[in-house]
Amino acid sequence: MSPTAGLHEEPLLPRYGRRSLAEVMPAILAALAVPAEPDAPEGSELELPAVRAVALLLVDGLGADLLRRFPDDAPFLAGLPDLGPLTAGFPSSTSISLASLGTGAPPGAHGVVGISFRTGDELLDSLRWTTHGTGESVDLREEHPPEQVQPLPTAFERAAAAGVAVTVVSQRQFRGSGLTRAALRGGRFRGTLALGDLAAEIVTAVDRPGRQLCYGYHSELDGLGHLHGPGSLPWRMQLAQVDRLAARIAEELPAGALLAITGDHGMVEVDRRFDFDRNSDLQRGVLLLGGDPRARHVYARQGAADDVLATWREVLGDSAWVLSREEAVARNWFGDVAERTTARLGDVVVATRGTAAVTRSEAEPLISGMPGQHGSLTPAEQLVPLLVSGPS
Repeated sequence: MSPTAGLHEEPLLPRYGRRSLAEVMPAILAALAVPAEPDAPEGSELELPAVRAVALLLVDGLGADLLRRFPDDAPFLAGLPDLGPLTAGFPSSTSISLASLGTGAPPGAHGVVGISFRTGDELLDSLRWTTHGTGESVDLREEHPPEQVQPLPTAFERAAAAGVAVTVVSQRQFRGSGLTRAALRGGRFRGTLALGDLAAEIVTAVDRPGRQLCYGYHSELDGLGHLHGPGSLPWRMQLAQVDRLAARIAEELPAGALLAITGDHGMVEVDRRFDFDRNSDLQRGVLLLGGDPRARHVYARQGAADDVLATWREVLGDSAWVLSREEAVARNWFGDVAERTTARLGDVVVATRGTAAVTRSEAEPLISGMPGQHGSLTPAEQLVPLLVSGPS
């Protein structure tokens, strides 16, 4: 990709309330005859047929643009009806998207607004639920309980309260994690080691009698995209494995069950890095830097917000959309923003463009060197499919 590719495009704003990840679970609950909440927003464009059971497979890193580019590697997925593409939301990264999916609410409402964001006087790493920075990571699940950081009821809790049996299938290390508690609480957790038991647990869950809801999570496509780049040979081979996984689950679906497949974001390959940890101009006036390389929350020192905004605009130029907090909220980057969420947003909010990234070589050495990144407002990162197999 050319270094100037995408520099003149407008940001793809998330379609909150109509066609975003936040509308997926409400549509699934409606298909399972779970009554909508009295204050549920209207206007969603997603509708699924009435069914007895639903399996939702979330493939981390499965972007709609990538799937369209490599249909031969995923013939089953490419051949399924697509109710999308949907927008992931901003930032278009895993913890934010899982919270939007799990709660049925946009980031401004559920409050998980970045891979790292300010809670009190420190940054919370929302993937690991630890402190963020150059020092040793400290578990923050007691200091910042996930159920308080993200207090909205989840769709899984609502389903269980309505008599639907709920199962969450994910890797064993995520049992009881901060993100699981914040975004996916309310279901029986089943830990997995590989593709085989992921598929088996999903099929077993929806094969039980009565109304069933099963959420399954696959992470490795995203990992290989980060490490080798989206569209690389390792990534494409992993996509082929995901395709076979989905096909096998669909083959084993019992009567009256539906399989839905989506992603939490797409991905781009970056080759232009602005290293915050080595750039004195970007550091000037900044107290904390949150987010990830394609989507940054910049927390300014007292009285320095205007200067920080001007400096970041000057340094990044056409490589990023750089807005004040108020501008980002007004332009609906985060959806409706709850009062408790406002302080978590950066004084300056940055979404990079083209092939650019704002990295941190000292605080984030691993992710900073990886070619595959996501989080911004480009179509390649924002758009995800919603594929369905089963009753129509």
